[in-house]
Amino acid sequence: MAALARFLGGSLLVADFELDLRGVACPMNFVKTRLFLDKIQEGDLVTVLLDGGEPVESVSESVVQDGHTLESKSEAAEGHFKLSIRKGRF
Repeated sequence: MAALARFLGGSLLVADFELDLRGVACPMNFVKTRLFLDKIQEGDLVTVLLDGGEPVESVSESVVQDGHTLESKSEAAEGHFKLSIRKGRF
């Protein structure tokens, strides 16, 4: 896999956890993301699945403001997005 990622000119992100929040309305999707991030270790990578539009934009901005790193944001399926978030320090 890593060789394929290098061949494609990208990097391979392998999440430690996945959190499926499709269908969860704002602001609860951010609240659930934040509570989940509180439970994991600094440096862990979590993939969060969200609906497009306000949910993906709101959660993306909020986790960065909270000191975490948004490693990637991509469309996962029609109308849904995948965020890769690395837990930062508090």
